[in-house]
Amino acid sequence: MSDGVAERSRPRDRILETAQDMFHKHGIKGVGVDAITEAAGTNKMTLYRHFESKDELVVECLRATAAKASRIWDEFEAQHPGDKLAQLHAWVQKASELLSADSRGCDMANAAVELTEADHPARRVIKELKEAQREKLVALCRD
Repeated sequence: MSDGVAERSRPRDRILETAQDMFHKHGIKGVGVDAITEAAGTNKMTLYRHFESKDELVVECLRATAAKASRIWDEFEAQHPGDKLAQLHAWVQKASELLSADSRGCDMANAAVELTEADHPARRVIKELKEAQREKLVALCRD
């Protein structure tokens, strides 16, 4: 995806997809709402109609990342039902592929490093995903 997103998508989706892409490429603090709206082909009024603040947009982007991670785990379970070792291997393989394909790393980990304020609303989303991943990995490693 480029910094611009197809004009056919709904404004909220277009803003969200554009923000995800730009945050990934340039960092959360490296991108302002003006740049996001310009790349999304919209305006600040539309952005703020859908997202109360940039922080809320960041939270929604991270929720989308968490949902994608959950779908990946579901795929592993569907591909290897009842086989914990195969699911764990699939996770390691997928992580390796993602890291090899993109030198910018994990959006969630990058956000955790960038957003150091303990009260930032995105910290809760980051914590929830990391706890869910830890619990999943622990469950796969048991027995």
